[in-house]
Amino acid sequence: MSRVALHSGSWYSENETELDDQLSCWLSSATTTINGQALPTADVRAIISPHAGYAYSGQAAAYAFKCLQNPSIKRVFILGPSHHVYLRGCALSACRTYETPLGNLTLDHDTMDALTATGHFTPMSQSVDEEEHSIEMQLPYLYKMLKILGKETSTKIVPILVGALSDKREKLYGELLAPYLADHDNFFVISSDFCHWGTRFRYTFYSPDDKPSTYPGNVQDFKVHPLPIYRAIENLDREGMGILETLSYDEFTHYLDVTSNTICGRHPIGVLLCAVEHLRVRPENVALRFVYYAQSSSVKTIRESSVSYASAYLTIAS
Repeated sequence: MSRVALHSGSWYSENETELDDQLSCWLSSATTTINGQALPTADVRAIISPHAGYAYSGQAAAYAFKCLQNPSIKRVFILGPSHHVYLRGCALSACRTYETPLGNLTLDHDTMDALTATGHFTPMSQSVDEEEHSIEMQLPYLYKMLKILGKETSTKIVPILVGALSDKREKLYGELLAPYLADHDNFFVISSDFCHWGTRFRYTFYSPDDKPSTYPGNVQDFKVHPLPIYRAIENLDREGMGILETLSYDEFTHYLDVTSNTICGRHPIGVLLCAVEHLRVRPENVALRFVYYAQSSSVKTIRESSVSYASAYLTIAS
C-alpha cells in the first residue's frame, strides 16, 4: 500500500523537473554561514522545518534540510502534528511507501513494529495519512537531500503523527525515542510552523516589550501600537526560539502557557526536547540553533494575518 502525494499540484509542484529545480534553487540560495559561523556538516541529528506551501516556506525549509549531510544515514524519523484528527498519543502509518513527484520513500516497518510493541502507538488510517500535510511537506526535500547523498533507496523513513500530548505523554514519547536519537545513523525531522497570527486563527497576541512573555496582551487592548504588529510577532517567535536553544523543556512549556503562541508543532518539538533530556551525553555536547526566520506577510492591522516559519538544527557531538 502506498501513500499518494495528495498535496502535490496545490501546495507544491507535481512536475518532477519543476519541483527539483525549485528545491535546487532554494538550497543554493540558503547561505552556508549564519552570523559568521558555517552551517554544520557533521553531527546534525535533527532539524526543525516548516510545513506550509512551498511558495511560503520553501526557502525556510531549505536552510533546515541543507544541514542533512550524514553519509551514513539509514533511517529518518518524521514527527508531524495532527491537523485534522484529535489524537491523545502518536500514530504510525500502515503504508509501505510514500510517494513524492521526485521518487518514492520506503517506510521502516521493523522499527515501526518495535514502536507499536510498546503499546503507545496506534495505526493511522489511509485517509488520515494522506490528508495530513505536516509530514508530506517534508518528503520532497528529504528525497532530494537523500539523493544528493546517494541514499534515496537505502534510507527508510518512520513517519509519526503526533497528537495533542499532555506534558506527561511528551516525556513518555521523548523517552521512547531517545535511543533512536542517540544513534548516529538516524535523523529526525520535526515539522512545525511558528506563530499563526490573526482573527482567522483566533490569536491576536501583542506586546510592545522585547520579551513578550513578561508583558503579554492582545492587539485590541492597545489604542496605539508602539511596535508594528509584525515586529511584535517576530519578538514573540524569537523569544520562543531563544528558549528552545536552551533545550529546556520546562522553560518552553512555561513560555507556551504564558503566551499561548500558536506553534502548531509544539508537541513534536516537546517530544524532541524530552528525548534530548534522556540522552546519555554531556549537556555541552548537544546544541540547537535556529538558522532562518520569515513571515508569510508583514501584518500592520488587525484585519491581516500571517504565519511564521523558523528553521533549526540539533547537533550531538560524537
